[in-house]
Amino acid sequence: MATRNVTLSLPDDVFRRAKVLAATLDTSVSALVAEALGQMVGRDGYDPMWQREEALMRQGSGLVMGGPPLTRDQAHAR
Repeated sequence: MATRNVTLSLPDDVFRRAKVLAATLDTSVSALVAEALGQMVGRDGYDPMWQREEALMRQGSGLVMGGPPLTRDQAHAR
């Protein structure tokens, strides 16, 4: 799976405790954050919602773009 680098700002005390927890679990703070976010988006039903959105995007909204160009008079009619 591809990964992306993200910069976070954490309070010092939270970061220190996260480092201790990560060391205790023989992992990294980055892995802890990735796991926590992974659980949160999975728990909130993100995947099924995204699948519905992708289906709607493929289906389209029914709007038609384009058509014959307007004449100058049509474009400037008030």
